[in-house]
Amino acid sequence: MASAVAPAKQDTAGLIASLNEQYEQVHKAFEDQFWSSKMGLKGASSDSLARSKTDYETFLADEQRLRATQEALKGEDVTPEQKHILKIIEKTFRVNQIEPQALPLKEQLNKLEAELGEHRGKMALGFTPPGGEFQKASSVQIANKIRTDPDEGIRQAAWEGLRSVGPHVVEKLCEVVKLRNKLAKANGFEDFYAYKLMGAEGMTKETLFGIMDGLEKDSRPIMEAARASIAKEKGDAALEPWSLSYSIAGDTEKALDPYFAFENAVDVWARTFAGLGIKYNDAVMRLDLCDREGKYSNGFCHWPQPAWRKPDGTWVPSQANFTSLATPDAIGSGKTALMTLLHEGGHAAHFANVDQGSPFFCQERAPFSVATAENQSMFLDSLMGDAEWLSRYSRDREGNPIPWDLVEQSIRASHPYEVFMLRSMLAVPYFEKALYELPDEEVTPENVSRLADETEVKIQGALAGRPLLAVPHILADESSAYYHGYVLAEMSVHQTRAYFLKTLGQIVDKEEVGKKLAEVYWKPGNGVQFLDLVENMTGAPLTGEAWVAALREPLEDKVASEKQAFEAGLKVGPKIPPGQEPDLGMKILLVHGDEVVADSSQEGGLSGACATYKNWLSNTFPG
Repeated sequence: MASAVAPAKQDTAGLIASLNEQYEQVHKAFEDQFWSSKMGLKGASSDSLARSKTDYETFLADEQRLRATQEALKGEDVTPEQKHILKIIEKTFRVNQIEPQALPLKEQLNKLEAELGEHRGKMALGFTPPGGEFQKASSVQIANKIRTDPDEGIRQAAWEGLRSVGPHVVEKLCEVVKLRNKLAKANGFEDFYAYKLMGAEGMTKETLFGIMDGLEKDSRPIMEAARASIAKEKGDAALEPWSLSYSIAGDTEKALDPYFAFENAVDVWARTFAGLGIKYNDAVMRLDLCDREGKYSNGFCHWPQPAWRKPDGTWVPSQANFTSLATPDAIGSGKTALMTLLHEGGHAAHFANVDQGSPFFCQERAPFSVATAENQSMFLDSLMGDAEWLSRYSRDREGNPIPWDLVEQSIRASHPYEVFMLRSMLAVPYFEKALYELPDEEVTPENVSRLADETEVKIQGALAGRPLLAVPHILADESSAYYHGYVLAEMSVHQTRAYFLKTLGQIVDKEEVGKKLAEVYWKPGNGVQFLDLVENMTGAPLTGEAWVAALREPLEDKVASEKQAFEAGLKVGPKIPPGQEPDLGMKILLVHGDEVVADSSQEGGLSGACATYKNWLSNTFPG
């Protein structure tokens, strides 16, 4: 456990070196336990996770280390580089301070949150199809059923299965919410949402929801028009929560499936990033891609080893742990896996390129902005919606490119309804804000369940296909009061895309894109605020204008511009063709729980590791 004893008087260089070393130790110890617990590895325990988290947070909250850092900043012999480093160390300690009377609350909360995570992880999730028996299924498998199964009865049963998460977790969630609020108030904040938001984003709730209220207002008429259009075209039944996503894309998803083979997803992701000039700077990445019982129900990327540069210039490369929940033989699994690889691989690229003089710049807890982190991953996963990317990288198992007719069908099926994603994203922070504003006596399973339903209806127009209480972010400490970051990031994604398209003419296979991302967005780590990063990149303050403009683009204009881009991409092809080794500058381990399936350093490179992984998939998931 991190010592609470005041650091001995040291020179500035010695203090920085000591704090860097201590930070790496507690960070790695927690992240190793986090991965073990979330992946359900042998020997994992919620008690070990809670202890390592308490050690980590005790270190970050240590007042004496904060004071030592503040004293060092006053020194006359501090160099500009040392001051730069000390400022982020000081900020990290300062935003993680916990009042002494709140420390027992935090330890109690860590244990309760670990129990809640374990309770959710051991849930026998699944659904009972009409006239059939209960079928176990993960949340990702259920979501695939809702989106792609032509049988409405099965879709409804799957949705009811997903909705069962709420009653399963809500009682324990209420205990956690009360304790989170108690902790926040002990630290001088009105509630947990205000506490978490100020630490990560440096914003008040008034500032954040002032931004989001404008987006909610501007997008509401678009949502209402989209719902009316579906009802007119396909009938009111198409608006049911178990039918909405299918009515938009069910048939299209099936038609697209052959062009997103799961076994090719890692190779396509790697070639896409290499084509953008993205490098991982000697990082080691561990990928656990397939679903299994007991595995955490959401994709994520964490890094037990932060990237940083020592005073003598020595580079410390990152180590990343990266997971998704694919079922290789399910319709849509390849597309979902690739989307996750682009998204979580974007996080890994970001944190592999933080080039600063301390690991404090390269960690995902406060004061690292949620929006800054999600901006990178969401920008890179947006490539899958580009016709130019599809024409270059989307191939069937025989190597044939996806036909334009199918891309056009997908655009016509999805573009008028993309507003639903925006509204789904908005629902989570509006729910969490209202949840943490409830008085303690009103935080009951009945009230919280009702609040979730009311928020879905208010923001999304009806009960949601993904029930709010099934959103895993709400349960876990590291992702609770977090989801607003996705909304802010998506605003930035559209603004950043507009900037690149204006200045470069295209995004796909442009190495200048990767270089600019690394230099402006990634290199500073948490040393530059999110809003400043966006303005530094795009030359303009962050607004939702580009996102709303994209939603309002007339369908025929969208089809025409995407056809032109598709034809251009098809003519040129991918910068790195299938079979050519992509150079990402990293070692990749493809794992399944405790099993190491393939290691690129032992397989002659990533292509060899992908071939080994394909063989493993065909044997493990036959058919």
